[in-house]
Amino acid sequence: MTTPTSRRTLLGALLAGGALAAAPSLPRSGHRARSPRTAGAGARGTATLFLGTYTSTTPGGAGIGVASYDPAAGTITGRTVVTGVENPSFLALHPTGTTLYAVDEQQQGGVTAVALAGDGTFRILGTRDTGGAGPCHLSVHPGGKWLFSANYTSGSVAVHPLAADGTPGERTDLVAHAAPAPGPGQDGPHAHQIITAPGGHILAVDLGNDTVYTYRLDEERGTLEQLSYAALRPGAGPRSLTFHPGGRYAYLACEVDNTVVVCGYDPATGVLTPGAPQSTGTGSGTSYPAQLLVTGDGRFAYLANRGHNSLTRYAVEGGGATLRLLDTVPVGGDFPRHIAFSPDESLLLAANQKSGTVTVFRVDGESGALESVGTPFAAPAAVCVLPL
Repeated sequence: MTTPTSRRTLLGALLAGGALAAAPSLPRSGHRARSPRTAGAGARGTATLFLGTYTSTTPGGAGIGVASYDPAAGTITGRTVVTGVENPSFLALHPTGTTLYAVDEQQQGGVTAVALAGDGTFRILGTRDTGGAGPCHLSVHPGGKWLFSANYTSGSVAVHPLAADGTPGERTDLVAHAAPAPGPGQDGPHAHQIITAPGGHILAVDLGNDTVYTYRLDEERGTLEQLSYAALRPGAGPRSLTFHPGGRYAYLACEVDNTVVVCGYDPATGVLTPGAPQSTGTGSGTSYPAQLLVTGDGRFAYLANRGHNSLTRYAVEGGGATLRLLDTVPVGGDFPRHIAFSPDESLLLAANQKSGTVTVFRVDGESGALESVGTPFAAPAAVCVLPL
């Protein structure tokens, strides 16, 4: 398996080289990346940042953005673009670090794989249909053999096999979320996230059904068997689930009712038990909370608030059982759709969709406090950040 250091070496070569290899003919593929616009990307002391974007908006992105960032200074520079993917709004990396995956968030949903070679090339391996509309999230099983995606518009989750080189195969399963019925104000199921949880179960968060589903993956056939589900209060709109590193607790960002919910979790059974909703620190009304991050030592959690344009900081206490609200800080952009740590967690990066920027914060290792650094990086319709 590729180590974090070797991943950075490989991706530095990608940024420095910018050359493109021809892609084989597979469904809905074959476009190639543009060469870097700024010299010096991939130089010593920089790391790689992938950006998910919307290409169908105005202004919009041109595809999957690739930039370099300085982990010490927090500055972002340079750009190349991998074109040929419509609305690559969420990204994920294969465990080997050699393949990047993107959703194609459109009516005929798809997932696209991009090979990251060590000779400075990007190569689109192919696109496969997800069997639904508007996929907005995807993740790779830790074993590297299966790719999961969540179809938001049609309320379903899909499974694709992955070949040894990372190429996705034809879908092996598609599960529609039918029960429980949507609550008041909801128009139907809207799958928003699918991840592998501690213990190996597959969990899918459905914003429209106010539900988190637990599945067992058949690792031979690539099929999902529903084991249980956890119902949130009607109208909560759960969007994103993040686990505490201890594996016994998870945190839900609920978009519609502007709350965060601490959940108990049993890794052996996959049963999720939601607790009481609590404040995002953004006042009355909805602030469309998007996503939580938890530090690797389990001491702090951060929430992106899109309507409030802020980041909420929590102290994690009781071994993960409690979130204590500490403060909120301005994100420095408009509509923070997604946030991510740098690998060493010294930086937190935010993709601000409406302002078309990425902002960077230094994370204090002792207090968890956030300090804005650098200047906002222009990235039209940026909706996902994946720093390596």
